[in-house]
Amino acid sequence: MVEPYSGVDNHPEPHAVTSRLVQTVAAALAAATLFASSPANAQNDRDRDNGRSLDLGAGGVGISIGDSRRWTGLRINYRDGQLVEANGVNLTIWYPYEDGAGRVNGLALGLPMTGARDLTGFGIGLLGVGVERRFTGIGVSGIGMGGGGDMRGIMVAGIGMGGGGDISGMSIAGVGVGGGGDLRGIAIAGLGAGMGGEITGLFVGGLGVGAGGGIRGIGIGGLGLGTGGSLTGIAIGGLGVGAGGPAKGLLIGGLGAGLGGDFTGIGIGGLGIGGGGDMTGLVIGGLGAGFGGTLKGVGIGGLGIGGSRIRGIAIGGLGVGGEDIKGGVLTPGMFRVERNGRFQGVAIAGYSQIKGRQDGWTIGLVNYARDLSGVQVGLINIARSNPPGTRVLPLFNADFSR
Repeated sequence: MVEPYSGVDNHPEPHAVTSRLVQTVAAALAAATLFASSPANAQNDRDRDNGRSLDLGAGGVGISIGDSRRWTGLRINYRDGQLVEANGVNLTIWYPYEDGAGRVNGLALGLPMTGARDLTGFGIGLLGVGVERRFTGIGVSGIGMGGGGDMRGIMVAGIGMGGGGDISGMSIAGVGVGGGGDLRGIAIAGLGAGMGGEITGLFVGGLGVGAGGGIRGIGIGGLGLGTGGSLTGIAIGGLGVGAGGPAKGLLIGGLGAGLGGDFTGIGIGGLGIGGGGDMTGLVIGGLGAGFGGTLKGVGIGGLGIGGSRIRGIAIGGLGVGGEDIKGGVLTPGMFRVERNGRFQGVAIAGYSQIKGRQDGWTIGLVNYARDLSGVQVGLINIARSNPPGTRVLPLFNADFSR
């Protein structure tokens, strides 16, 4: 029986059904793609393991392409957002997202940048390598390398290298090396090296080296070297060397060297050298040397040398002065002992002025002593403590009051 024609096609052609189905699926895929690529959803993706990777392997071992959370072998990702741990090679293009870095054991390779929360092994970045917490191993960066915590190993950066904690090992940077903690090992920087804590080892700064704490070892600063604490070892500053505390060893300052505390060793200042405490050893100042405590040893000043007390030999181009001097004095200029001071030893000077007590010998053109208990040899010899007829004598004077 033939059904009457109603004007409605109850049996559409197969190609029409297929066309509508394709359009529906395409719209659904487009909506899903838009939702998955939204910033809020991307952040949620970084917070959970949702299979954002193509994994070629089994049991988390093999090759992973994408943002896998845990992987051993070769892991390739644009930018880490949910990494927990990678063992082997972690190849990235950019630094991790905030809170997206994980622990890397092995090689972290950045083309051009890479980073990790903790890195043990090798860190190599064409532009930079950044570690949020601790780095241990070998790091190489074309521009900069930095860590928020301790950094240990061999680290080389084209421009700068720095850490928020301690730095141990060998650090080399084209411009500067710096950290908030202590530095132990070898540090070489084109311009400068500075630490908030102590520096121990060998450190070279093209312009300068500085530490908030003490310095121990060999330090060379193109312009200067300074520390807020103690200084022990060899310190060389193109312009100057300074320490807020005591120092021991060899100090050489192109213009000068200054110390807030005691010094023991050899100190040389192109223009001058000075210390707030005792100075023991050999002290040489191109123009002068001064100290607030006691000089024990040999002090040489191109123009002069002076301090509170001298126990040893003092040589001054123009003069030598102090309050309590025991030893030898040599100057073509003036030798002076302050009022109520004392001199014991031998002094050869153009003019000796002892405003206190003289128990030794003075030899020169003119010799003066307020209280003479020793011997004066010179053209004119003045002893204020002698009887009136012997207070001023040529060639020789001694104590005639007793």
